[in-house]
Amino acid sequence: MGTAEGRAEGTAEGAAEGTPDEVRYAGPVVRRGLPEGCEEQVAALYWEAFGRKLAPALNPPDKGRAFIAAHLWHDRGVTALADGRVVGVAGYRLGDRALTGGGVKDVLSAYGPVRGLPRLALLALFERTPAAGELVMDGIAVDAAHRGTGIGGMLLREVAAVAAEAGCRRVRLDVIDVNPRARALYERHGFTAVRTEQTPYLRRLMGFGAVTTMHRPVTAADTTGVREAR
Repeated sequence: MGTAEGRAEGTAEGAAEGTPDEVRYAGPVVRRGLPEGCEEQVAALYWEAFGRKLAPALNPPDKGRAFIAAHLWHDRGVTALADGRVVGVAGYRLGDRALTGGGVKDVLSAYGPVRGLPRLALLALFERTPAAGELVMDGIAVDAAHRGTGIGGMLLREVAAVAAEAGCRRVRLDVIDVNPRARALYERHGFTAVRTEQTPYLRRLMGFGAVTTMHRPVTAADTTGVREAR
């Protein structure tokens, strides 16, 4: 759903081990993909992180969370699990699919044609198409009780590994002006700002007035770092 600002902060520390689809750090397990049955947990995390922006398009909240949960692409996310629960998630767009889905028919079916059409126009504001050789972050969110523990950094590292293995040359994301903590996290993990788009027309509607695009190059270390530690 476009901007990858979310609720995440911390550093990525600790040794890693685990199966080919998960990395165990000193704490939660980070794994690729969404476990079956966790859709409502992921939707709740996304709504907590992005609800202010998504509300005009997907309100009321219960219906918005249900819509997100029903239209997730499980292979387009990285999750952090603690005691069997999803406590962090990073979504990404690679090729023509992102973690959060739901097309025109889905929106119109859920909200009806009269209310659905203006919602489609709002959702279109969040669409980001990857350039050749690019992975686009769809969003990152960490449960409130686990913020500041390094989960955000772990998720970013694993997304970078996904990008490297897919042959991408860079990761791209957007961060809004009212979330400096997320921007600081991205900067600590190698992202640099390349441009800022002023969006004052969205401040009253969605709560932000500017969007900064950030890039992070994908290097050989992204493949050998986390993956060799498994």
